[in-house]
Amino acid sequence: MTVTDPTPQLSLGRDAARTLATTTKSVPQMQAKSSRWLLRLLSWLEVDGGTYRVNRRLSYTLGDGRITFVATGSHVRVVPQELRELPSLRGFDDEETLTALAGRFVQREVEPGEVIVEFGGACDQVVLIAHGKITKIGTGEYGDQTVLGLLAGGEYLGEQLLTSQDGLWEFTAKAVTAATVLTLSRRAWDEILDQAEDLRAHLDDVRAGQGDSRNDHGEAEIELASGHDGEPRLPSTFVDYDSEPREYELSVAQTMLRVHTRVTDLYNEPMDQLEQQLRLTVEALRERQEHEMVNNPDFGLLHNADFAQRVPTRTGPPTPDDFDELLSLVWKEPGFFLAHPRSIAAFARECNKLGVYPGSADLNGHQVPAWRGVPILPCGKIPVTGTRTSSVLLMRTGEDAQGVVGLRQTGLPDEREPGLNVRFKGINDQAVASYLVSAYYSAAVLVPDALAVLEQVEIGRAD
Repeated sequence: MTVTDPTPQLSLGRDAARTLATTTKSVPQMQAKSSRWLLRLLSWLEVDGGTYRVNRRLSYTLGDGRITFVATGSHVRVVPQELRELPSLRGFDDEETLTALAGRFVQREVEPGEVIVEFGGACDQVVLIAHGKITKIGTGEYGDQTVLGLLAGGEYLGEQLLTSQDGLWEFTAKAVTAATVLTLSRRAWDEILDQAEDLRAHLDDVRAGQGDSRNDHGEAEIELASGHDGEPRLPSTFVDYDSEPREYELSVAQTMLRVHTRVTDLYNEPMDQLEQQLRLTVEALRERQEHEMVNNPDFGLLHNADFAQRVPTRTGPPTPDDFDELLSLVWKEPGFFLAHPRSIAAFARECNKLGVYPGSADLNGHQVPAWRGVPILPCGKIPVTGTRTSSVLLMRTGEDAQGVVGLRQTGLPDEREPGLNVRFKGINDQAVASYLVSAYYSAAVLVPDALAVLEQVEIGRAD
């Protein structure tokens, strides 16, 4: 027996009606598009001729670089040439002596909480930190303990042993994490010194030059007089410039877009097919541009931060204390923090544990989290390592503020956006049209204290 619907259809059905309806469509969407805060907030300078030169006052490197090590299994040794990162060995080029000196360092493994050097003890060793974090603890003004600094891999202690026969430790160095250090005893140093006449001569020159008048940034002081009365002889001075200034050439990101002419002839309504193809291609190029401005080994911000402007986290996860440390490095008109979204989430967790609640800032109509009034902006281009660590940047921007600036050249042939052009390349014998899409850009740090990086930020620590 056949069962029929007892209720007859009284009107046109939905499926039949849709055959006459016009579908409302969105433009093509792409998940890879991000807010690109770095590109939006940087001050962009016009670069004629494709090259930008950063002129600075002449400064002298004070040995604030990091020392590199080589690990073979569990054995760690220092690269001999890297010992020249110690201030007293700057400019010393005798490879044989450096190799002999590197061979006298002894590896030592320390546990968390273990004291490496003791306040008031004889400074009788040089300590190179190959891995881990070491905290320096001293006595404060009122007799309490004060944290003087935090050291990480590539940094060192006791360099004064190389130029002084006596001296005392002015702090206690204690391991925060498990660490690997290499130590050079005074006895081993004296034995090397007895055998190397050129090294003794080099150190004599270093001692003779220790009274050079330099400011805190390694620049020669500009001699001035103030508070005087009468007619004293005024000091004379001049400002010297760096004879080899850094030059930034504009980088390029390019692709060749191909569109069949049949598509643009027949399927251009209601949306322009070529326009949509170009729009999505330009978005992808801008995403690549921001990635390069963060990560490029030549001009990327992560690689161009001065060594003195890099600090590790105190305990692993990003804390308010760590963000305050960044602000102490970029204290002249800080612009914004830039962090991976997971780093921002980790910072929020640490704030919640402490019962501290970050504020917010209005940025072009957007409410964004802020710390001490400085916006904290997300950037997915900052890498996250396999051990779930990342970095946080803080920068000052603008040429007038001697900050971080973006570089580009406008007025390009067939320009579509500032610094980006689209050039028609022709149609091949398969009726496919080709368009060369190019974006030209770079970034420059005008002075070192315009950029600071918080390193080794743990974003996935289990509670």
